[in-house]
Amino acid sequence: MQAYTTLLFHRQYLSAKVMLIETDSLTFASPESELLRWDETGTTNWVGKGEDTDHNYYTSKTYGPTDPMSKDLWVNVDQMDKDKVKIHGILSNTHRQAARVNLSFDFPFYGHFLRDLTVATGGFIYTGDVVHRMLTATQYIAPLMANFDPSVSRNSTVIYFDNGTALVVQWDHVHLQDNYNLGSFTFQATLHSDGRIVFAYKEIPMEVAQISSVNHPVKVGLSDAFVVVHRIQQIPNVRRRTIYEYHRVELTKTKITNSTAVEMMPLPTCLQFTSCDSCISSQINFNCSWCHLLHRCSSGFDRHRQDWVDNSCPDETKAKSCDIISTTQLDPFITTLVAKTTGQSRSRGETTTAGASSSTSRPPTSVPTEGKTTNISMPKESAAERKDTHPLHTGLILGILVVLLIMAAAVLVTVYIYHHPTSAASLFFIERRPSRWPAMKFRRGSGHPAYAEVEPVGQEKEGFIESEQC
Repeated sequence: MQAYTTLLFHRQYLSAKVMLIETDSLTFASPESELLRWDETGTTNWVGKGEDTDHNYYTSKTYGPTDPMSKDLWVNVDQMDKDKVKIHGILSNTHRQAARVNLSFDFPFYGHFLRDLTVATGGFIYTGDVVHRMLTATQYIAPLMANFDPSVSRNSTVIYFDNGTALVVQWDHVHLQDNYNLGSFTFQATLHSDGRIVFAYKEIPMEVAQISSVNHPVKVGLSDAFVVVHRIQQIPNVRRRTIYEYHRVELTKTKITNSTAVEMMPLPTCLQFTSCDSCISSQINFNCSWCHLLHRCSSGFDRHRQDWVDNSCPDETKAKSCDIISTTQLDPFITTLVAKTTGQSRSRGETTTAGASSSTSRPPTSVPTEGKTTNISMPKESAAERKDTHPLHTGLILGILVVLLIMAAAVLVTVYIYHHPTSAASLFFIERRPSRWPAMKFRRGSGHPAYAEVEPVGQEKEGFIESEQC
């Protein structure tokens, strides 16, 4: 498995075991990884034409060439509104390139709502938000991932169309770079606002299972992952990043031929529940738990896993209860105040009773006892109030002093960095200043071809960007 180096991103992640030890380095967990025992791969064999196949997160149906649904699921882009159909000039004339596409709707993918995607020339859509050199490892929607090179033919184009409820991406008459003479491929992926995903195939000139994966992975299906990070205590400012693929849908390649289609319907996930009661009482394929601190329902394995673990949600969810307020969890100050108020009420009650009793014909021996209680309790109460007020003023003064010290330290550090630009502290902040945070652009590593994003988000331009060396 190749290792993929990330760009510098201002993000926080979980701890993980990885092989690389570089600044902001990234690697992918192998299938043998101990942590990947969480993974439910969803790998399956097709049962037959049009039959449901359960992949835990999705169910899928495949339709053969003679099935009318295959034609119905194909979107004829030529009949769509020409103002909304975009032929991407750069992707249609380059190899191993990727471009960001903004959606006009929220697209649910594995329960997460996405608003932008990355379309690649290699017959797939990248759905991740962590940028790295290779996009083919995980977090993809792949109708047919292979080594396609639109630059080898003038007829090859990458087209996309967004009508507000669906995004259609079509790879039209694209050729394999290492097998141009085999013919052109035409296929598309349609992403619906309800989470439904359709793969439709018009021209497949050869068996997909026979496509070479030497220079490029060949995949058909879906994948999602979460990213974790571990800070190395022995080496400052060095982090290990790992992408863990927690689920994959692998479709059978032998079923992909001319005029076929695959329709995938999303299944319920824990993320859709917005209250504790509905979360813990849910009857779906996952063991859902509610985290009160995050106000989120989760199985513990999704793109938010870092927050889930950092906020100790696994420990909180062991109780499987929605009751979080108890007398032992009350703030100590509030508890003391309640007890004090209760004591004062009781003392005042006793005083009133004593006064009333003195005017009645009670035995004389009881009057001095009650009077004694009244005379002693009042001074003590006043003293307690005075003692409680003093620490509050002291704490306020200490808080102000701490804030002033922090501000003074910040000023001194700024002055020091300004006059010592080569110091370790100065270099630390220079490397992390906003102007050094690069845009979404992928780099080529030596010896390993990689996807390079060729445009800023939401823009299209005719031209190419020279990829930087890692």
